Amino acid sequence: MLRRQDVGHRVVVRRIVGVRNDRPLYSDALGELVEITETDLTIATSKGPLRVPLDEIHRAKRVPPTRRPNAADVVALELAANEAWPAPVQDRLGGWLLRAADGWTGRGNSALPVGDPDRPLEAAIDAVERWYRARGAQPLVNTPLPLAAPVAAALDARGWTARPLTLVQTAPLRSVLDATPSRARVELTRTPSDAWLTVAAGRKGGLPDAARHILTAVRQVRFAHVYGESGDLLATGRGTITGGHWLGLALIEVVPEARRGGLAQDVVGALARWAAEAGASRAFLQVEERNTAAVALYAKLGFSTHHSYLTREGPKP
Repeated sequence: MLRRQDVGHRVVVRRIVGVRNDRPLYSDALGELVEITETDLTIATSKGPLRVPLDEIHRAKRVPPTRRPNAADVVALELAANEAWPAPVQDRLGGWLLRAADGWTGRGNSALPVGDPDRPLEAAIDAVERWYRARGAQPLVNTPLPLAAPVAAALDARGWTARPLTLVQTAPLRSVLDATPSRARVELTRTPSDAWLTVAAGRKGGLPDAARHILTAVRQVRFAHVYGESGDLLATGRGTITGGHWLGLALIEVVPEARRGGLAQDVVGALARWAAEAGASRAFLQVEERNTAAVALYAKLGFSTHHSYLTREGPKP
């Protein structure tokens, strides 16, 4: 049977739809698991959402995606994501990227092995370790899977550990727009307000100068603000357009006292409308697999997992 940690994954559900000649009749439904409650589950099928009571389910299980993205698709999306989250210090090791941002976020302080490092793999990892140690930083490598599986295996052999799995999810912008009706309460600005930065600092554990660079050093960027009647900031979000057509969504945050009121959907919808007007056609975001509430929300908005990655941690300096 499926569990809450399966939310966001592709599943098949066989349900009982009737009885004929004293034998149950079954119907199969295939889609992405959106939600599980104590009484039913919901999957997003090609014909729309389908809610199935648990007592009608004969069998349910996860199934592999119908199509894995090819290597070129993964590389293009990873480079668009890097452009959307630009570390102030970036060097190249052949086709690999080496990034540093005063320790602010794993994405901003890790190597990205999406090309040929122009040297044997073990020598490339040695060079990564030297580059980060020269900066007094712990070596980190983001390994997009399955593209960087050989790198991951080499890191395993060296005893590198891993942070929780991150899902890189995508959706057609049209699907996001259809799932997020327009509301007037979201304000989009070209620069973040002080209150917006305070929320981001609270979520990310500080806001060094490198963080401000990452947040603002993108040509097409918008910061979403939702204010309450008293003027307090209730929800935030950040949207970028990179890679020619990708809307990148990040830092979608709702303060605890305002959650479950649809504000996150409103923020995503406002950023999606801005991006569509600017010529974007698809959206992406990155979310930890264990964040089941966020994964369920994004599934409702049309997102599915394109690929995943692990942030690998080398020996501390």
